[in-house]
Amino acid sequence: MGTVNEDRSPTNKGKYAAMVVCWLLGNGCLFSWNSMLTIEDYYGYLFPKYHPLRVLTLVYQPFALGTLAVLAYNEAKINTRRRNLFGYLLFFISTLLVLVLDLATSGKGGIGTFIGICAISGAFGVADAHVQGGMVGDLSFMRPEFIQSFLAGLAASGALTSALRLITKAAFENSKDGLRKGAIMFFAISSFFELLCVLLYAFIFPKLPIVKYYRSKAASEGSKTVSADLAAGGVQTLPHQEAEEDPKQLERLSNKELLIQNIDYALDMFLIYVLTLSIFPGFLSEDTGSHSLGAWYALVLIAMYNVWDLIGRYIPLIKFLKIESRKGLMAVILSRFLLIPSFYFTAKYGDQGWMIILTSFLGLSNGYLTVCVLTSAPKGYKGPEQNALGNLLVLFLLGGVFAGVTLDWLWLIGKGW
Repeated sequence: MGTVNEDRSPTNKGKYAAMVVCWLLGNGCLFSWNSMLTIEDYYGYLFPKYHPLRVLTLVYQPFALGTLAVLAYNEAKINTRRRNLFGYLLFFISTLLVLVLDLATSGKGGIGTFIGICAISGAFGVADAHVQGGMVGDLSFMRPEFIQSFLAGLAASGALTSALRLITKAAFENSKDGLRKGAIMFFAISSFFELLCVLLYAFIFPKLPIVKYYRSKAASEGSKTVSADLAAGGVQTLPHQEAEEDPKQLERLSNKELLIQNIDYALDMFLIYVLTLSIFPGFLSEDTGSHSLGAWYALVLIAMYNVWDLIGRYIPLIKFLKIESRKGLMAVILSRFLLIPSFYFTAKYGDQGWMIILTSFLGLSNGYLTVCVLTSAPKGYKGPEQNALGNLLVLFLLGGVFAGVTLDWLWLIGKGW
């Protein structure tokens, strides 16, 4: 009888619908960017002298990191609904612009087109900072399954874009101008999906009972960021009567205090992504030698990374396989750095089978450790503190990504430009 009541309680009503929406919203957060990464064969053909994958990633990251630093600092005063909607709308408009730019230039390369693509890459960075930090912060005071679903969606965007790219490449491979036709279809699908995310966040997510429950709870603990989302869900925020009796209820730790208490988790996020992005995608697309798979080789490696990254994000759902020890997490994350010499020697002396295995492990460990850290860190804090901590951890994640894509250029030393 207790189980039936629990299933009908407001903390469970709409739980599975919320998990599906979180997964789709996570997908939308990186779908546009992964689309740009996944058509590296097309951009490599258009801009052979500019190292497009490395340059686009390097342009994207400062915009993402700089914007998120400002947003994380002012997190307590920012309207989360406006922030996330702006991010998803910017993703949609920027993805559409990639399509328009290609059609307007008739698929011609050149420095002008490349600068345009770089500008759009920067816009993706700004959108990512709004959405990824905003959503992880928002979901940090809800159920851990929601963050896990959102993070799985982030990884699924990579797996889906890789699958779509392989399909469009195969479909148009033998036709005239096939590479470009595949890329155009690819970005048309991406634009449609980003529009779907705007509609999901604006009209579906805020009305789910379980989401309204957790946002109301956060508001009762002093959160000011959720009022617009509550209003969109038809919930009126009331004055804090309990707070008048006990003012301490609305007190929260400052960002600095939260960071000091969770500095190991912040370093975990930084180290996970500095390693991953120093190898993926730049090294995998340019520095793995020539093999029997030919033009498909880089696409297959990126697809394998994305698929195993997605699988890794579901492993922590099995409780006994999830690392919750803070020291244990740090030890595993530091041991991943052995992958750097492994990739170097495999690229030099190994065959494509070993490279595929290594790439798969890189993806698996990246996804698994990300979920372990982001679901463990917010436990034991109030709603507004969990939101702030989520933003801070994503800031360190993007810091690691930026450092990683910068270090990725070191693989070019001794190789020549």
